[in-house]
Amino acid sequence: MFDHRITSLDQLAALYPNPIAPASIAKEIDHLDANYAALIAASPFFVLATNGPEGLDCSPRGDLPGFVTVQDAKTLLIPDRRGNNRLDSLKNILSDPRVGMLFIVPGYGETLRVNGVATLSSDPELCGRFEMTGKLPACVIVVTVESVYFQCSRAVVRADLWNPTRHVARGELPSAGQILKDITSRDAAVATFDGEAYDKALPERIKATLY
Repeated sequence: MFDHRITSLDQLAALYPNPIAPASIAKEIDHLDANYAALIAASPFFVLATNGPEGLDCSPRGDLPGFVTVQDAKTLLIPDRRGNNRLDSLKNILSDPRVGMLFIVPGYGETLRVNGVATLSSDPELCGRFEMTGKLPACVIVVTVESVYFQCSRAVVRADLWNPTRHVARGELPSAGQILKDITSRDAAVATFDGEAYDKALPERIKATLY
């Protein structure tokens, strides 16, 4: 494996000799047109990539379709809903505003890639636009768009992602409580974690703290 490491652009080019398809270049623009805005409006889920002093972070973000607002052709508004309070993405944005986003629309093959720079705003009027069940986001991520393009459906098709017969049953994988119990049990100084109690309380806790 290590004898075949790729360390130069020339080596990489030799492995991928075919020219870039013209459409792969033409699809990238520096703003949100009507088509790309429609994909964002239909998406209930995207992944946010950031970089900071402590390293990279890739964070899932989800809500009802349209929760990411297209303010204009160069601006996206993203409410920061409740999470685990690690604030990894937000801390990274403070030190390095560059962000990458991958939007997914259930049942739709293509995904949408958006790159830009972000700032954080706690403006009361802005946060008020994203009120849900009487709760406001602590802040709004304001993204200035620099590049946008769709990703073809090959990855989604290969994964058979939208096929419900391929969905994994919940009990076939470790639960959140089991994962936490196993990790904490490796440290004798940590009290035994009650994974079963954690799993039992988790659905109601998530429901009560969505916003």
